[in-house]
Amino acid sequence: MININDIKNGMTIMIDNEIYQIVEFLHVKPGKGPAFMKIKLRNLRSGGILDKTFNTNVKFARANISKQNVQYLYNTGDIYYFMNMDTYEQLELSKDQIGDATNYLIENMNVQVILYEGELLGIDLPDKVELTVTATEPAVKGNTANNAMKDATVETGLVVKVPLFIEEGEKILISTANGKYSSRA
Repeated sequence: MININDIKNGMTIMIDNEIYQIVEFLHVKPGKGPAFMKIKLRNLRSGGILDKTFNTNVKFARANISKQNVQYLYNTGDIYYFMNMDTYEQLELSKDQIGDATNYLIENMNVQVILYEGELLGIDLPDKVELTVTATEPAVKGNTANNAMKDATVETGLVVKVPLFIEEGEKILISTANGKYSSRA
């Protein structure tokens, strides 16, 4: 059991038979009344975000999740195939299990699969991924307003805002946390 005062960001806990990852927390000590903890939790099964408030005397059960290194192979419709890099066993994940991560997956990419007692919960992507721009409009001469951006479609079909100097065929880095352009590769 984990005391609520010992929690950290990224820790996984069990609440009402659901697995949650702590996104952020805030310890509040008001002038009147007892202290309490505000915690933002992400459900690892559904991906939903939940804000909860707890007293400081609460204890949680720790959810021991494991991660395995896998390589993305290909997809057929809504089924995505991965290969475990240690055992060479193939895993199948549905589009629902992966969620928005499908926007960043390219063949032969190494990611981590998140498991809880043999149950596949999803995948963990790197912070930034390198993708190739497949379509974008050419920059218009004279359009030099501050921070001018244009739409660009990358090889996975994701549309991101990029600076005017980015052209088709260039490799760019995209943040997987917010889906925004980061830099040239």
